[in-house]
Amino acid sequence: MADIKLQALDSEDLAVISAQSQDAIVRVGDIAYLPGEHRFALVANRFDWMSATTAAKNRKNWQRRAAGMRFEGVKRAQITGFDPHAADAVLVLLSIEFAPAEAPSGWITLHFAAGAAIRLEVEYIEAELKDLGAVWSTANRPDHGNGEPASASVPQAAKPVKSSGG
Repeated sequence: MADIKLQALDSEDLAVISAQSQDAIVRVGDIAYLPGEHRFALVANRFDWMSATTAAKNRKNWQRRAAGMRFEGVKRAQITGFDPHAADAVLVLLSIEFAPAEAPSGWITLHFAAGAAIRLEVEYIEAELKDLGAVWSTANRPDHGNGEPASASVPQAAKPVKSSGG
């Protein structure tokens, strides 16, 4: 399967990015809110759902891919359900949703397992999901059972992340 590069400029596009990034594993230390640039970004190991349908008969050939995700026009980022200073903690992305405010602004919420969430107040929808090249096989396919998406109620303010200059 070829690398993907998806852009979202409306809620329908964002739903496609949500589907392609479902079950992505995100290390807290790989999340950055850059308020001066009005940007929020993260690096994740996403489960390749497109190749999973063709690999269903051979469970040893499921894949994960390194991917970058960014959101532009971010006015504020809030978190709930995890410690932003626990850099080695791991989150599992379940879904991404948009709740409109006064058009074109609104809230983009990244829902993670165990009730964690990141809510971004945005001026408009502009997001990108891009594979970064690294691909590896995994014997583990995500299984949701009866799980529900996390709730983004009462998030706390996220602190800006300092760039390491690299």
